[in-house]
Parts: sequence; C-alpha cells; structure tokens
Amino acid sequence: MLAELPVPDEAARRAVAERASQVLRPAGAFERLDQVAVWLAGWQRSTQPAVERPVVLVFAADHGVAEEGVSAYPAEVTAAMVSAVDSGVATVTAVARQVGAVVRCDDVGVGMPTGNIRTHDAMSADEFDAAVDAGALAVERAVEADRPDLLVLGELGIGNTTAAAAVCGLLFADDATSSAEAAVRWTGPGTGVQSAALDHKRTVVGDVLDRVGRVEPLDVLRRAGGRELAAIAGAAAAARQRSIPVVLDGFIGTAAAAPLALAAPGSLDHCIAGHCSAEPGHRELLAELGLEPLVRLDLRLGEGTGALIAVPLVRIAAAAVTDVATFAEWGLA
Repeated sequence: MLAELPVPDEAARRAVAERASQVLRPAGAFERLDQVAVWLAGWQRSTQPAVERPVVLVFAADHGVAEEGVSAYPAEVTAAMVSAVDSGVATVTAVARQVGAVVRCDDVGVGMPTGNIRTHDAMSADEFDAAVDAGALAVERAVEADRPDLLVLGELGIGNTTAAAAVCGLLFADDATSSAEAAVRWTGPGTGVQSAALDHKRTVVGDVLDRVGRVEPLDVLRRAGGRELAAIAGAAAAARQRSIPVVLDGFIGTAAAAPLALAAPGSLDHCIAGHCSAEPGHRELLAELGLEPLVRLDLRLGEGTGALIAVPLVRIAAAAVTDVATFAEWGLA
C-alpha cells in the first residue's frame, strides 16, 4: 500500500497559491489558512478546493495491556462507547452533526483484546494484516457510500494511550536514551491516571520498549500497537492511494499513522494535524513528524473529536481563497 504513492496535483496547488496571493487582503494576512487551502487543492486535485462531504472513521478495539491497570476506566468501556457512537449520543457524533460530517464506526477488535504488550506481541502477522485491511476497507466503503472530500480518522480503545506511547518510544528510540527515560517522554495520563498510577503506566511502557527493541516501523505497530491503530494506518494509506486528504486526530491517531512516515518518507503528506492534545507525547510526536496543528485546545478525548473541530477551519481556508475576489477582479491595481 505504500508503493507508488500518488503525489499532489502541482498545477492545482500553484493555481490556488497564486490566487491566495492576489485576493482582497494584505499579503500574508491568512498565511496559515492559505497553506491549508493549497494543501487541500493539491490532494483534491482541484483549483476549487472545498469541504462539502467530510467523513469521520472511528475504529474501536480492546487491548490486553488494560489488565495492567494503565487506564482510569475498565476495558468494558470500549464496548459501551461503541454503542454510544452507534446510537448517536457520543461526543464524536455531537460534534459531527455541528460540522456536517458523517460518522462511521468500525469494530475491529472489541471483545478480542490484543496480547498484553508488556509480555507479548499485540498481534500475529495475520492479525495485523487483517486489521490494516479493515482500515483500508472502511475507506473503500466510505468512498462508495459518501464520496468523502475530507477524512477524519478516530479511535476508541481503553489502554490505547499506553500502546501509542510504546509505539512512539520504539519508533523514535536512540542509543542515548534509556527505556525508562523514553517511557517518561512518551507516556502521559491518558484517561486521567496520576501519581503512582502514572508511574506504573510508565514502567509498563518501559517494559514494552525493552521487550521489543529495535524493529522495522510497521513491525512496531504489530508488536506494540493495537488493532484500531493498525486500522488507522491502513485507512491513512488507502486514503493516500485515492488522493483523499486526511485530518489526523490526537496522540493515538497520530501515533498509529507515524510508522507510515518512517517506513516511506512523505507517505503522510496528504495528512494534516487537526489539533494538539493535552497528552504530552502528542506534542513530542507532532514535532518529530514536522506537523503543525491547526488548533490547541488541550483536548484529551480521542474518537476523532479534535480533528473534527478543525474541519470548519479547513472549510474556511478553502472558501477564503475561492470565494474572495482578487484585487484585479475588483478593479484595483
């Protein structure tokens, strides 16, 4: 899925960048939003970029590492939250209604916890491939049903901030940093663990780093991630193959996509960071990937909610170029 990746339409990018430089406002007044409009134009392959059919794909799965007591909530909450999404009473569905997005929730492993990553690999090779394929198939179904012009990728899974921290610690390991130090860098409170519980969570992550060691980026995701993380990676790769722009959500969603960037540099060029969450590892990860978030609201929910909140900014960025007259069109030199 990472072979022969399509590149953005440079003619569309140039046209929108040129128009952005000529519309009725001081040069650079909307610089960051103009950059977003250019990015959107390139991947939509259009000189008239717009966000009319946003879709959020939420992937849910259980984690064996939850048995280590790394979350403030029991594993059963994952299934309850899937039910809330399906019933339209979750935060992601409420936000989606406000921004005009379709929500599709995929159960890729609820009731089938991964291996406890402290002591075992999360998935076998076959299980990993199935989870990646599930993410890609979710994109294909969305394309057929909704024709999305922008995708948001979200997740649900008690214990998945532990998996995300382990994935990041393995991806960005260096010889000068011990596993314990890396665990502190990447492991945050997640659902709200503090004090001794947070120290324990960091110990668990450090144990994962010691167990797995140095492996290839996608094998990091198989050995220390989760089924919903693998599905997000598959969805991000499938979106790239179809040239669909993607808004990444928080720490977990970004960690899920990060192995793609290391396995095939440039493979996340069709993605932007919707927000920077309150999870300390998210700030570190965005810096490692060179991604600048659109908003900083110290959110720490997941589900795709932070990325959804950024969708109106992407819509505004496009409209502020395509719907605004240029100086020439308005008869000004």
